[in-house]
Order: sequence, then structure tokens, then C-alpha cells
Amino acid sequence: MKSKYVVLASALVISVATFAQKDQIKAAEKALKGGKSQEAVTILMEAESLIANAKEAEKAQFFFVKGKALLDLANKKVDADANLSLAAKAYQDLIDAEKVSGKLKFSTEAAASITEIKYKLINAAIADSKINKHSNSAKKLYDAYLLDKKDTINLYYAASTYVNAAEYDTALKLYDDLKNLNYSGKGTSFFAVNKITNEEDLFTTAPERDRVVKIGTHEKPRTEAIPSKRGEIYKNIALILVQNGKIEEAKKAISDARQANPEDTSLVLTEANLYLETKDFEMYKKLIAQVLEKNPNDADLVFNLGVLSANAKNQVDAEKYYLKVIEINPKYINAYINLAAMKLEDEKVIIDEMNKLGTSTKDMKRYDELKKKRENLFKATIPFLAKAVELDPKNEDVSKTLLGVYSALEMTAEYKALKAKN
Repeated sequence: MKSKYVVLASALVISVATFAQKDQIKAAEKALKGGKSQEAVTILMEAESLIANAKEAEKAQFFFVKGKALLDLANKKVDADANLSLAAKAYQDLIDAEKVSGKLKFSTEAAASITEIKYKLINAAIADSKINKHSNSAKKLYDAYLLDKKDTINLYYAASTYVNAAEYDTALKLYDDLKNLNYSGKGTSFFAVNKITNEEDLFTTAPERDRVVKIGTHEKPRTEAIPSKRGEIYKNIALILVQNGKIEEAKKAISDARQANPEDTSLVLTEANLYLETKDFEMYKKLIAQVLEKNPNDADLVFNLGVLSANAKNQVDAEKYYLKVIEINPKYINAYINLAAMKLEDEKVIIDEMNKLGTSTKDMKRYDELKKKRENLFKATIPFLAKAVELDPKNEDVSKTLLGVYSALEMTAEYKALKAKN
């Protein structure tokens, strides 16, 4: 008989807790409607300990009110960053609760707020990155991804930003998520110039971009192909694993990726780069040969081979690849720039030796030889720098470098002519 009273007492306790919980949610809703968002949040915090045992429908209502209150505080600039992230979490909990309950009572209504939070998080993340707050930026990008998992680009950017923050283990976890999703990032971007800001805006779809051009707010539409990001993803996975002393795991990760994506040549380059990092030059050369055999006239691919060779201090191969790029595509500006930059790297060695020489006859003779060598070095860069300036007259760095070369060679007429254009 006593046991029945115990059961009844427990039922009464649960019932009282449920009523208290519902009352707190109603009180929070009332405070929110009255513009008292902080009061609403405080009330809900008091009910937080009870919500774990509530029905999924009541949990959803709780998180819905909580999300609205926190978003309102963020919009009022009250601890905006923290409240925006907390609002994102509340809405994520709401979505999870309604998935379990099978009733989408609040998810539809919350969709607009979720989209608003998502873009606020992305914009705040961009602002954080600009001032080198990479850790904060990465978290916001990841929160944006959790709100809309179809938009996997935010997961990719979160992983990359965690690398910038030197939080490599967290980055590795996110890169593993991208790998499991078989994410490539390959696609198309749509741009148009905003007539008010005079800057390019990015659009998700062509119809969206074309619509604003048609109504007259934007102009100069253009479309840009987005290359696969798999190579970069696996490269970063490999580099993090290598840094952690897990070289064999790194090699296996890239090998598995190549088997899963046999047509993605960026992965071959990534694997080659890994063998280059681990100083396995024979395997590196073998992989490079595979790439060239498959795509001998792919300018981007050959350019990347030039970069890899330059990084390996193999200037002969690097120059060969860059010249091949120019042969394939004479307007490939970065090949001209890299060729000139690579040649100019040798200037420091010459200058260092010149500065160590004395005033003896032997030293003076060597000085003259080095001076001539430096002049020839500068002369060799002129065709590449001049072509780069021709292709992109607004590139200040290239123009300044060419001006410096003209000045060093006392080419006054050429110097003045270029200076007049800047």
C-alpha cells in the first residue's frame, strides 16, 4: 500500500515540475513580447535544469523562445557575439527536438531567424578574420554550418580558419567531416558589381544575380568556375598528421582519397607535395610524371608543378614548368611573375658576396664580375616583368619591381615611361 503512495507522490512531483516549467516558458514569452529580452533569458535559465526531462514538444517551445530572446539581445548589441552563438545553439536544439518529436511546429517559423543568424555569424566571422581573431571566426563559421548543414562551404571555411588559428586538432576533425561528406567545393560563383558600393557582390545562383542586374541595382555580371578543394583538404589533413608525427597515416589518407577520386588531379599534386615534405624525391618525381602524362596542356596543373619545384629549390624544373605554362597560355600572368621572382631570389646571394669583398686587386676583379652577373640577372627579369605589367597595369607590386630593375640598370627612359603610367 505504501508503494502506491510513493508512486502517486512521484507523479505529483513530476506534475508540479511540468506546470512550473510551462509557467516559466509562458512568463518568458510574456517578457519577450514586452521587449524585455534579458528578463526572458533569465527566466528560461531558471527552467534550464527542468527541461532535460520535458517532452520533446515542450523542449522545442523552450528553445524557440530562448532563441528569439537571445537573437533580440544580439540585435540590440548586448554582448552580440556571445548571444548570437547562444541563439544559434538554441535554434539547433529546437531543430533536434522537433526531429525527435516528428512535429515541426516551430521549425518553420524559426527558419527566417535561423537564416538571419547564419548570415550574421558569417559576417561576424569575416570581421573577426580581418583583425586576426581566427579562433572566434572559425567557431562562428562552424556554428553557421550547424544551422544549415546543406551549406557545406561554411564547414570548409571553418576548418581552414582553425588552421589559421593554429588549432590543428580541431581543424583535423572538421577536415575529417569534409572527407566523410566527400566534399569537393567544385562549382560556380556568380558576381555582379553593386552600383552603390562599386564592389562585387557574390550570388549563390545565376537567376538571383541576373534579377538584381535586371532591376538595376547591379551591373557587370560575371561567372567564375570554382575548382575542386579536395587537394587542399587532403593536403592540410596530411600536413597536420605529419606535424603530429603520423606520416604513414598521412600517406594513407591521400592514397585513399586518390582511390575514391581517381579523376581529381589536385590529389596527385597533394600526394607529391607530401613526399616532397618528407624528402622522398624519387616518389615525388614519379608522381609528377603521372600528372604530366595525364594532363600535359593543363596550364593550372603545370603552374602548380612549377610552384612545387620552386619550393623544392629546383629552379631548373621550376623554370621549365613556368615557361611551359606561358607556351600553353601566353596570358597566364602568375607564370611571368613567378619566373621574375625566382630569378631575383639569386640577387641576395650576389649582394652578400659583394659586401664581403675587400679592396685587393683580386677582390675588385671579383666585384666587377659579380656586378656584371647582377646586371645580367636584372636584364633576364625584364621581359617577364614587362609582360606582367602589360597584362595587369594596375598591379602595383609588379610595377614597383620593374621600376626598381630599371633604376638599378640606369634605364632612365624606360623608368620615366613606366613611372608616368602609374
